[in-house]
Amino acid sequence: MKITFCGAAGEVTGSQHLIECGPLRILLDCGLFQGHRAESRRKNEKFLHPPAKLDAVILSHAHIDHCGNLPGLYRDRFRGPVYCTDPTADVADIMLDDSVHIQEEDAKHLNKRRVAGEPRIEPLYTERDVRGIVRQFEPCAYQNWHQLFPDLRVRFRDAGHILGSAICELEFREKGEIRRLVFTGDLGRRELPLLRDPELVNGCDVLITESTYGNRVHPPASNIKHDLLRIIRRAVAGRGKVIIPAFSLGRTQQLVYFLNELTNAGELPPVPVFVDSPLSNRLTQVFCRHGHVFDEEVQKTLLSDTDAFAFPGLTYIARQQESMELNRREGPFVVIAASGICESGRVLHHLKHTIDDANNTIVIIGFQAQYTLGRRIKERQPFVKIYDREYPLRATVEVLEGLSAHADVNDFKWWFEHLASKTGVGQAFLVHGEPEASQALAGVLKDYCDEDPILPQRGQSFEV
Repeated sequence: MKITFCGAAGEVTGSQHLIECGPLRILLDCGLFQGHRAESRRKNEKFLHPPAKLDAVILSHAHIDHCGNLPGLYRDRFRGPVYCTDPTADVADIMLDDSVHIQEEDAKHLNKRRVAGEPRIEPLYTERDVRGIVRQFEPCAYQNWHQLFPDLRVRFRDAGHILGSAICELEFREKGEIRRLVFTGDLGRRELPLLRDPELVNGCDVLITESTYGNRVHPPASNIKHDLLRIIRRAVAGRGKVIIPAFSLGRTQQLVYFLNELTNAGELPPVPVFVDSPLSNRLTQVFCRHGHVFDEEVQKTLLSDTDAFAFPGLTYIARQQESMELNRREGPFVVIAASGICESGRVLHHLKHTIDDANNTIVIIGFQAQYTLGRRIKERQPFVKIYDREYPLRATVEVLEGLSAHADVNDFKWWFEHLASKTGVGQAFLVHGEPEASQALAGVLKDYCDEDPILPQRGQSFEV
């Protein structure tokens, strides 16, 4: 078996790992690289492998850094199946449709600022590519083994990361022997709101694990609700605006769920809350369709509250004109808008109009990749660039990390212990993490492996 790490190796975005076993060529995830615009575009434009020669893609979940370049595969003549869970198929359809429209809008905006003689910026792929790859989705149920090819079967287990996320268990038949590979995708946390805890799985010959927060211990997620209440009360008192950059998938629904709980408890002050994202609206409807995957706490809430994602004072914004009107509205109010790393979408316009006012608050939630605007705001740099213009950062910056959907080091230890308790772990690779986090988690993981864990770099291949 040969593994080539084509993305999310030595960095956090662009998840993409090629498995070659006998004649089979299987790609785990196909995400977009995010961060520094020019470098990310260069990586996203050209694959390190010929897509047309792939037999299949196994998709762990529908975050854009895991699924966002699937249409690029179709553009480059991949016509095989994409296996994933049923909720992931529904969510990825929406995410990819949104992705192509964001690229079109960004290209239009950048081309307006293009200097004479510079080449035009084009989207990475088209609507036709999105519709083509979505037709190739093959939804699979959790828990059951699915025979994909004579020498390969797969089972999806709940990763507890986002709706539909899966730990992927692959069993290859190679030279008459079964080789077992486990890919965590993005491993979730225990006791995270909305979702069930990550499932435990048995040992493997090869482990590919994310490591985003391999050197951190998260504060309890329950603290977020109290922090949100504190921030909103302060904003109401100072008539300021609260801007919360949040991914439309998962994070927005968690925030709305918390605000709904605060409203039900009579604690949330009467302040308008806007979810400024047509994508979030569509995704919330998907959440409602797949309510059976929510945890027990949500199931209890639904016994007395028919909609966990709606409350008085909450408005889902759809039209662009409505979004623009928010920038002329006097405070106080709260806006939850994508993207979570502040690299695209409507949140950029809200930040542009609020970031230089000390009465306003920007709430950063979760991991911010290097070179992103979200990281620069989190670091409280005195000036930040938005759409090629520098703005002074005078707004209050609140960093709330209790809602991270990624496992922390204690979650990893819990999960690794069970993984190794039966048949053990052979060779392990740590991906989807910045070097410091991956190195720290390697120090934990080595106690559960036959061989020292490897931190691969993009383009490296290993025979296992």
